[in-house]
Amino acid sequence: MTSIPHDYAERVYAGVLGKLIGVYLGRPFEGWTYERILRELGPINYYVHDRRDVALRNHQLVVTDDDIAGTFAFPRALADNGYPRQLTAEQIGQTWLNYVVEERSIFWWGGIGNSTEHTAYLRLKSGIPAPCSGSIALNGKTVAEQIGAQIFIDGWAMVSPGNPEQAAYLAEQAALVSHDGEAVHAAKLLAAMEAQAFVEDDVQRLLQVGLGFVSKESLIRRVVEDVRDWHAGDNEHDWQRTRALIAERYGYDKFAGNCHVVPNHALIILALLYGQNSFQETMHIVSTAGWDTDCNAGNVGCLFGIKNGLSGIDAGPDWRTPVADRMYISSADGGGAITDAVIETRSLVVSGYRLAGEPVPAAPKEGARFHFSFPGSLQGFSSETSSSAHLHPAMLENVPGHSRRGARSLAIAFRHLAPGRVARAASPTFFGKDGLGMPTYQMVACPTLYSGQTVSCGLEVHVAKGGPVTARLYASVFSRLRPGLADSRHGRIPDLRHRSGDRVARSPRSRWHRLSRLPALGRRAGHHAATAGPRQHDVEARLGQRRQPVSDPMGRATRVEGRGCRLHRAGHAGLEGL
Repeated sequence: MTSIPHDYAERVYAGVLGKLIGVYLGRPFEGWTYERILRELGPINYYVHDRRDVALRNHQLVVTDDDIAGTFAFPRALADNGYPRQLTAEQIGQTWLNYVVEERSIFWWGGIGNSTEHTAYLRLKSGIPAPCSGSIALNGKTVAEQIGAQIFIDGWAMVSPGNPEQAAYLAEQAALVSHDGEAVHAAKLLAAMEAQAFVEDDVQRLLQVGLGFVSKESLIRRVVEDVRDWHAGDNEHDWQRTRALIAERYGYDKFAGNCHVVPNHALIILALLYGQNSFQETMHIVSTAGWDTDCNAGNVGCLFGIKNGLSGIDAGPDWRTPVADRMYISSADGGGAITDAVIETRSLVVSGYRLAGEPVPAAPKEGARFHFSFPGSLQGFSSETSSSAHLHPAMLENVPGHSRRGARSLAIAFRHLAPGRVARAASPTFFGKDGLGMPTYQMVACPTLYSGQTVSCGLEVHVAKGGPVTARLYASVFSRLRPGLADSRHGRIPDLRHRSGDRVARSPRSRWHRLSRLPALGRRAGHHAATAGPRQHDVEARLGQRRQPVSDPMGRATRVEGRGCRLHRAGHAGLEGL
């Protein structure tokens, strides 16, 4: 039985981050050709979502997307079925029926015979179990060999560290729910490579491992061998030349359907071979090369995240701060929709240990939702600067120490704060008003902060010079209003014991823990996709004196700990320093 690597959790976290970065990078120009990308955007070296001079698919960085939702929702089949090592396609098909909200979540709902996943879902719904639901015999070769099976493989690989056999098996069973033929071969090859990347960092050897799970007669094997041959014969290391050869032999014009797996698989192999072991260069190639840019960059980003770790991601530009670990998993499990890379890492790591038959390590900081245990993790926290007259910029950094229950914390720093201004940092507990119009993939979600919930926060303050510092928790909410109506609401969260000590920190150092209970905040903008003119309201929380575990809507133990925290209900929640 394969043993779990000592740095397993952090490598999974890096893989999850790589997946998010790749999807967010490629999503705005998904489906564009190489020629159009160069003509309208130029070479892709960083996020382009904020370009307003180009007709992009989206201008938000963090969006709902099938690559993310499916990748992290479907491995829930493991926990739901008691972590069987031989999880079946039929069981994963039942997971589809449990978590997919028809014509709303996870997939592109393009109709039967057009969207592969929509077709398979309707088969499952009608009583046809997997793997028949995705078979060529039932759906035809064109529908069955589109790209979807490949884009969802990362979760199965990350629960199989150093175990490519298990990863290939799980990816195959998951793929057969909706796909067949070459799509399944591609899924198995990539899943095996990613699983082996926990213990091997040479791309050529990883490819050889992946090919071990693909039949000698498959087209996918021939694609890989052709790209490897072209790369080996390219003395000038010119990836554009090899891309042109791919387009000539395996381009979109050679395959039927909306997004066939073969051309895109070829571009993934291209980027892996020419990326020079660099996360930055590999993402540049796979994104600039075109076609299904978010899917391809997501798979490549995950593999390189696992292989090179956090240091590999951090070696180039700052990919991580704009993302801040944020992600959405739009599904029937509304309480798990507003999530982050740290939370999803824990879920995958638990599955990995269970499948390996090893004891599961305790959750960081006794199950705190925000524990900041991985270097650089922010868990959605950012400085709020929406009102420059009132809000003072804060600097956020993940730092070692400063926690009684863990190794790392979130530091929130500010300087020269004028009277009457505040420095705020917060993490979303619901999507903001820009989330109401998410392109292509709808959001189905419940807030993670709600009236009556208890929030516990561990804080430590350093004051270099000056007087006392005042800190308070707050929640920022928005209401669902009809056009022409006005609404205003302000509530104060009471202390559970006493209100003394509003000034809670003095130099040089003070450490304390506070616990507050949220009041009824009235009607929330919530689970509906249409609102008119969301308005922001702040709810300030005075800090209490006790600390105790609480439960979130899904019944899990929840703590909020760090060196400054902010939470959200239908909007945001956080920590305010005065």
